[in-house]
Amino acid sequence: MMNLKVRMKNPVFVVQLILSILTPILGYAGISAQELTSWKTLGTVLMEAIGNPYVLSLVAVSLWNALNDPTTHGLSDSKQALEYTQPKKDVK
Repeated sequence: MMNLKVRMKNPVFVVQLILSILTPILGYAGISAQELTSWKTLGTVLMEAIGNPYVLSLVAVSLWNALNDPTTHGLSDSKQALEYTQPKKDVK
């Protein structure tokens, strides 16, 4: 089990999820972020990606990498992380 409620409170995690979806799609389409000048263009690129099994598999792998915590076994968060209600802040 993952503590997605807490992870979604971390802006870095949210940006990581967005990039893990967009980067493989834009890379496959050969489009840079600077070329996305309208919502229509972005919508077209996303719709083409949805119809392409290869691109969807790239997105799935990218999402797996964004969600997976390599310090724990499997996809679960640690028992300690599952108890968090807010992202942990390191004390320095």
